[in-house]
Amino acid sequence: MNGQFSKIEGRATQLLSLEGKVAMITGAASGIGRGISTRLAEMGAFVAVLDIDDVKGRDTAAEIEAQGGAAVFLNCDVRSAAECRRAVETVIQRSGKIDILCNCVGIAIRKDIVDLTEDEWDLALDVTLKGIYLLSREVVPHMIRNGRGSIINIGSGWSLKGGPRAASYCAAKGGAVNLTRAMAIDHGKHNIRVNCVCPGDVDTPMLRSECAQLAEDKEAFMREAADRPLARVGTPDDIANAVLFLASPMSSWITGAALVVDGGGLA
Repeated sequence: MNGQFSKIEGRATQLLSLEGKVAMITGAASGIGRGISTRLAEMGAFVAVLDIDDVKGRDTAAEIEAQGGAAVFLNCDVRSAAECRRAVETVIQRSGKIDILCNCVGIAIRKDIVDLTEDEWDLALDVTLKGIYLLSREVVPHMIRNGRGSIINIGSGWSLKGGPRAASYCAAKGGAVNLTRAMAIDHGKHNIRVNCVCPGDVDTPMLRSECAQLAEDKEAFMREAADRPLARVGTPDDIANAVLFLASPMSSWITGAALVVDGGGLA
């Protein structure tokens, strides 16, 4: 019996292993992106850490290496086609391939359309949605050449329903889900899987910034965020585990999916 359990455990580990894989993660300096980066590195991937924050981005890469993993930090503003191209070329020159792309970076501006400025709208859509397009456009040809790939876009529970005072965020995250579906249709023939993880409220600097933008009491804000069937807000690890599943061979027949990871908030 113990031998049988050992075989099952070994098979499960194999299905989740990312040994020999190269992953690129945006928004990886903090929060969910950092959690995803460290989890994928823990499972064997070489991780390219992309962010505009040099200090925190390098810190993420250093943490991965301190834990025995391999990583490199690349400063990249995903609103820039040239910077996206340069980041991808750098990783390809170093590693020869990109197996996994996780488009995680996003921005939450808590305003309705009356209060939202045009510049704020453009910023939110460019970072959160256009960035997926620009970076994926550079990565997909290399995945096609390699014969496979997994792209995971980070959406939101508000990708699937509306939310208050978050017009640009809801628009961008809703677009991320349908862009995911379109990419899955276009590139399934290339053995590239494209999926979306839709988190609920996760305890990150971005969530705390939303509380500040709304000028709400922090304790009350977090109690409301935890008001869901599992009675807590999420952690970056909760989302990282879902991304690991979609990046790994365990999800080999899943594409075009929007996986809700929110403690039951949309139930």
